[in-house]
Order: sequence, then structure tokens, then C-alpha cells
Amino acid sequence: MSNAPTLQSLLTEAMTQAPGLSRHVLNAIQDELDSRPKHFHLLDGWRRMRARFANDFETALLPLLQASARGEDPLQRKLDDINSLSLVDDRQALQDVAVAHVIHAVEEHARAELHQLGNVFAALRGTARALKNENPVRPALFAQALLVALSSVEMEPQARYELMQAASQPMASGMLRLYSALCAQLRAADLSQMVASHAARVDPDAELRLALARRSTQPATLDGLARRVHEHNTRPAPLGHATAATGVAAGAATPVFRAGHGPDLLSRLYDQILADPRLLPPLKALLARLQVAVVRLARSDANLLHKQDHPTWGLLNRVAAHGMAFERADDERLQSFLRFIEGEVQGLIDVAVPSAALFQQALSRVEAHLSSQAQQRSERSAQALGALERETLREPWRKLLHEQLAAQTTEAPLGPKLRRFMNTAWVEVIVQAMVLHGRESDQAMMRIEWVDQLLESLHDTPDERSRQRLRQRLPGLIEGLRSGCDAIALPEAQRESVLQELMLQHGRLLRGMSALPEAAKPIEASPRGPNSRELSPEELLQRLLIERESEMSTQWAHTRVNRGHLPTVPVQLYDQGDSPEARSAVGAWLDGLHIGGWYHLFVQSSWLTAQVAWISESGQFFLFVGQDPDQRHSLTRAALERLLTHGLITALDENSLVQRAVDTLMQDLDDAV
Repeated sequence: MSNAPTLQSLLTEAMTQAPGLSRHVLNAIQDELDSRPKHFHLLDGWRRMRARFANDFETALLPLLQASARGEDPLQRKLDDINSLSLVDDRQALQDVAVAHVIHAVEEHARAELHQLGNVFAALRGTARALKNENPVRPALFAQALLVALSSVEMEPQARYELMQAASQPMASGMLRLYSALCAQLRAADLSQMVASHAARVDPDAELRLALARRSTQPATLDGLARRVHEHNTRPAPLGHATAATGVAAGAATPVFRAGHGPDLLSRLYDQILADPRLLPPLKALLARLQVAVVRLARSDANLLHKQDHPTWGLLNRVAAHGMAFERADDERLQSFLRFIEGEVQGLIDVAVPSAALFQQALSRVEAHLSSQAQQRSERSAQALGALERETLREPWRKLLHEQLAAQTTEAPLGPKLRRFMNTAWVEVIVQAMVLHGRESDQAMMRIEWVDQLLESLHDTPDERSRQRLRQRLPGLIEGLRSGCDAIALPEAQRESVLQELMLQHGRLLRGMSALPEAAKPIEASPRGPNSRELSPEELLQRLLIERESEMSTQWAHTRVNRGHLPTVPVQLYDQGDSPEARSAVGAWLDGLHIGGWYHLFVQSSWLTAQVAWISESGQFFLFVGQDPDQRHSLTRAALERLLTHGLITALDENSLVQRAVDTLMQDLDDAV
């Protein structure tokens, strides 16, 4: 049909609709703010940006639509340098939460229209199925333009977040009008068959059963499923009841599972595991081969069908979670992982009588392999991010070291130049080593230990033996001082004056005198309190290494990983305000982040799939590496906490393969009652 819509014509129509959309959103936001007292505190900021809103919105939106028309991903960011890293902090995470709120409102308002448009765009591109991130007019583009338009004046992050929330419904109603206009073109061209042919290939019955199974407040357990099967198989049927299809007489159990429920339960459970639509075919085939070893184990291990934390199910969940991070079966990294797992599976199959310990050992090797692979992928980036993190700690470390060195040297026999050097330049020497190499690196520890060596060298030498030991130490001590000065490029004049004073003090000691003349000795510090005591050198060194809370960087970066659908993220306790239970739940979840684990998270208007590749020493910085090794996402702990409390991050294995199978089978039992 000559007048049938094309990808280009639909995008051109969307661009044509942009001015009308911007005016609608402008007026609707004003009405929303005027009509609700809770928004009155936002009016001042809104008035300052109102006159330029429409222009700013269109200026931000049109380049995104034009990029879509060129076949590019308008939200994708490329990193030119693999070592170019910045951080998504709490401020940026709050913006991402606001964008996600707008996207959700639009999707809820225009669900049917988005379904039609997604299928048509997939058909026009020749894609097998519709993917949200491949819709060139998806809500994320418009939400990003809205964020830009609402950022034209300076506002507190929380106020801008609330303004985005207030704008979400006006945006949703405007987007419904735009999407409806595009769908009208589809109906006029009679493209209903195209829409139907690219519907998402999802088993609605399976999805419904799984959704029903999750309505309970507590998830089903494997032990609970085993008990239900036993109760179901031993429950007498109503009087006079018989099952024609199976010939079961009145009073017999309804045969959803056979009476010998152990082997049958395992078979049904494994069948349900292999039926999971998220498993790619090669991964499904590998797990099918593993069933031989699982069946053998079940004959000797009664715990297998009663404990969900059994290492057998842990192995299946870990393998499936990693495999589900990939969208294509021919991905070389997936193929490499499958080759590794093939060896583990074959080893379990070859054992005539496998044990839980063997499965635990295989699981440990898989965890170690995934962790090693993740670290290799991120090695260069992790080094850069580690240095970036430590740079943010420079000032807290400097302050702490200054305090501790001052306390440690208060009563030490130091000349005035040497004392000033220790409390200023040598603090910088230690801090520089910590920033460049790590807080507990050999280089940093060497600079810290030099302090002890210096103070020990200034002790009195009452006999020739002690003076001989001092002579032997002096070359290394002086070399350590010069090396430290070189590390911070201390001017020659400053270091020489310190060296001269130090040599004079050591000269006195070698002549059997004290390091300082009696008149120059430091005045003893007054007592600090009735219960106070001087810290030992070991205690002082420990305090030198205490880490202050990190200052979160305000920079951020993101590259997009294509996702076909939004995952369902259970918020649970995480959004329950500032209660102790919520804080505990959030802390426990964040502490559970581990290298090698895959996660879904929402960053800069898109869901992405990424693997934890590095966690900082302080646990405050995290590096995620996407499916493309060049896609790196560095986030602070505060940013992850913000995403978690709004349901915008979830572990790929949080709703495990085995748990989904148990939930579905439990629902089957409920349906059979």
C-alpha cells in the first residue's frame, strides 16, 4: 500500500506533534500545581522556568527523535576512553527515580497504544518480537526531554524530583494524545494484521498461574510444596466422586501427583524448571543433562526435596541467573560460560552416587569462575575507579593523619623544623601513597612505618652498642625520607633544611648526648583527664588507618544496555521510610552485592543488565560492567540505596529459577482443589 506508514513517516508525525505536546504539558503542569496545595512550594521554581519550558522541551526532544530516525539509539552513551569514569551519586539516582516515575505513568496511561506501536515498529524493522527499548518513540525519550526542560533553573534535587512527579500525569495525558494520533494512522492503513503478528510470545496461562501463586505474603517453599503434595495425594475424594479420565475410584486421591510423590515431585519440579521461558535453548539443554545427576542424588539425599538452600538448587539458580543475563544464544561470552559449565556437569554425571558436597564444590568453582571473569573484564576500569574513590578520601585522610601524627609526636624529641615537616609534608607523603596505591598498600604502610623508625632513631643511646645500631639504621632512614619527599615533589630547599636538623640531632646521639638540648625538649602535655592514657604506637598506627565516611562525587556516567522488558522489582521493606526494619533490610541487600552477580537497574531513562565487577574497599563504590565490555556504570552506595527503595534495581537471581518453579507447582495444586 503506497500510503502505508513507514518508520520515517511515523517519526516525522511525532516531531510534528511535538509543539502541541509541549503546550499541552505546559498548561497541564500549571493546572496541576495550582490545584494541589502540596505543590505550592514548587510554584516559585516553576514560574522561573515556565516562559522557556516549551522551547526547552522541544529543543531537548527533537534531537532524540532525529537520532531514532537515523537508526541510532538516542539514549546510548559511548565512553571514548576505557579509563574515563565518573560516579552515579545520590543526586543523579534521584533524577533517575523521577524519570522512571514519568515513564511508568505514561505506560499505564497508554498501555494499549504502546503495545500497537511497539509491534508495528518491530515489524517495520524486521525484528522477531517487539522490544520496549527498540520503540523509537518510547516514553523514556520524552521523560528525558522533560527532565532537561525542568532543569533550566537551579533547584534543590528534592524539589526537582517533586516537580517531575507533579508533571508525570500531565505528561501521560499528552503522550496518550500523541500515541493515539500515531495509532490512528495505523488503523487508517489497516495494519491490524502486522500488529497481531508481532505480539509478545508469552504464555498467558503460565504468567497468570505464576502471578496468582505470588499473591500470598510469604513465598512458597520446597518443603511446603512437598507437604502439600503428600496431603493432596492422601486426601480422600468426596463420596461418589470418580475421575473418568484416569479411572480413579471414589475415595481415592486426585492424581495431580502420584502417590509415591518423591520421584514424581522431582520430575514435575525439574520439568517446570526446564519450561522456564527465560532460559535460552543451549542453557536449557545443559540443565536437562544435569537432571541425571540430580535424580541419582535424590535417591540418597532426603534433604533435596525439602531444603531450598540445598547446594543442588543453588547451582541451578546460579547457572541460570548468569545465563539469563544474555539475550542471544550465540553470544561468545555465553558460549564460553557454557563450555566451562559443561565440564562441571559432566563431572557430576560421571559419579555413580553423587553427594551434596560434590554439588557444593561445583557451585564454589562456578562462583570463583564468575568472579574471576568479572574482575578480568573490569581490571583497568576498576583501577581508575579505585583511584577516583581514594581521591575523594584525600581530605578526610589528610585531616585524620594530621591529628594522629601530631598526637604521636607530641612528646618526641623533634627539632622545630622536623616537627613541622612531620605534621605537614610527611602527612602529604602518606596520603599520596594511600591515594595512588590503596589505604593498606605496601607503599602506604612503608610511609607509616617510617614514622616509627624515625622516632625510634631519636631515643637516647647510652652505650656503644646502641650507637652502632643507630649508625646502621641511618642510611635507610635518610633514603626513606628522600624517597617520600620525591613522591610529593617537595622543593629541595625545604627537604635539605629538615635533613640538616635531623643530622644534627643524630650527631648528638652518636656522641652519647640526648637528641635535643635540655632547653629545647618539648614540654610535657598536661593530663587529659582522670581516666585518660597515652596510646601505644600500635594503637596509634591502627587509628591512622581508620577510614572516614566518603564524600560522594557529584559526577555521573551511563551507557545503555538493551532490555526487552521491565523486570518486576519487589520493594518489600525497602520503601518503609526510615524505620529500623527498612534500614536493616536495605543494608542487608546492599551488603549482599557480590562480584560476578548480574543485576537489572534503571539508569538514565533505561533499564539495563550489568554485572558487578568491582566493589571498593569501603563498600561505598560499585562498578557494573554491561553486556558490552565498554559499558561501565560506576555508582555510589547512596545511589544504589535510592534505586533500591524505589524498586529500580534487582538481582537477576533474586526471584530464582527454582523459586519460580515451586510457585507455579503450588498454584497447580491450588487449582486442583
